Amino acid sequence: MASKFIESRGQSLEKQQFTWREIVQQPFSKLNDDAFSRVRSILMNGIEFESVMFQHMLARASHDLRPHLARVRQIEQHQQKAINWMLPPDQSPLETTIGYEQVAVEVTASIAQNEPDPYLAQVYRFGLLEDFDHLYRYSALLDRLEGKDANNLLQSYTDILPGRPTIEEHRSALDNLRRPYDRRKADPISKLNVCLITAAEQQTENYYLNVGPLFSDPVARQLYAEIASIEEQHVTQYESLMDPDETVLEKWLLHEATEVYTYRSCLESESDPRLKKLWDRFHDYELGHLHYVMELFKSIENRDPAEVLPEKLPKLLNFGNHRSYVRSVLDAEADLRTNGMDIVKREDENPESIAYRNQVNREGSPSQAVAAGYRWIPGTELNQKIA
Repeated sequence: MASKFIESRGQSLEKQQFTWREIVQQPFSKLNDDAFSRVRSILMNGIEFESVMFQHMLARASHDLRPHLARVRQIEQHQQKAINWMLPPDQSPLETTIGYEQVAVEVTASIAQNEPDPYLAQVYRFGLLEDFDHLYRYSALLDRLEGKDANNLLQSYTDILPGRPTIEEHRSALDNLRRPYDRRKADPISKLNVCLITAAEQQTENYYLNVGPLFSDPVARQLYAEIASIEEQHVTQYESLMDPDETVLEKWLLHEATEVYTYRSCLESESDPRLKKLWDRFHDYELGHLHYVMELFKSIENRDPAEVLPEKLPKLLNFGNHRSYVRSVLDAEADLRTNGMDIVKREDENPESIAYRNQVNREGSPSQAVAAGYRWIPGTELNQKIA
């Protein structure tokens, strides 16, 4: 793989232009295209959304960086819209939710296997089992509300099975914090992994907060509220892995590097020609953004970007079937809980989390109600009754 952060300059910002026809293109097919085209599209929408929001927050805190942030952000927001508008219009919000959870399971599984730091890898495996259970709960909801089999969307890449039960995932606030990596010692891929997974989980939380109130079914409304609460815990967990002593320019540099890395991962694995062309174009754009920020890093902080960035792109994300890996993690770690920043055995869980969980579930659990009597088999509940 030839792409190097330091040498590959990509497209300059002045040449990164769009028309509305380029931004709003023909969407992919929710059933005929490979499920991982949806996974890549949802993931990259989240990566771009995170980039735009990070730059907005930075602009609110830095007068000197505002002009530079505005230039890059104007391009990033067009990229985000071009990607998000590739989602098919005949895909219901609940079907899109199934896609979001497939992203969470498969991307987190890939990250966990790529992660060289044992503690960080364990944190990813811990979150993985919770997203795996969310997929199961939403699959039950899809069956019951729309009479649809979630596997038509998942295409047998991802199992529909219970994970760590959602009812048991609720924790006290401080039990969601984790120990951050050390910016001076951490492997560059560890930093990119944290940026990537935080963006993906933040996107998921935002989506559930927006679509959850649109459902008329009371259990559906409650389920989205319950799982959105867990997604907030996940964002807290993953963002706390970032070293808070990184400078704002260092963090911006890592954001841009993460975008280059994820676009390249998408480009190398995409089967849809139109999406592949989009990933190639935006990978080139992000190299331009990265080098723009590298120059700021050198001129403002008088530091060499090589202190932060790897010379070459690390091992790419594996957009593929992780069923065996997920099942092995499920068998070994489903009973793990938290106590402060540590992931511990069930019997060592912080009593404050147990008390919080008992309180929030004392009038019932939507995730338990929606999956009562549900076990995935090919077809839908409606078909089973007819038979």
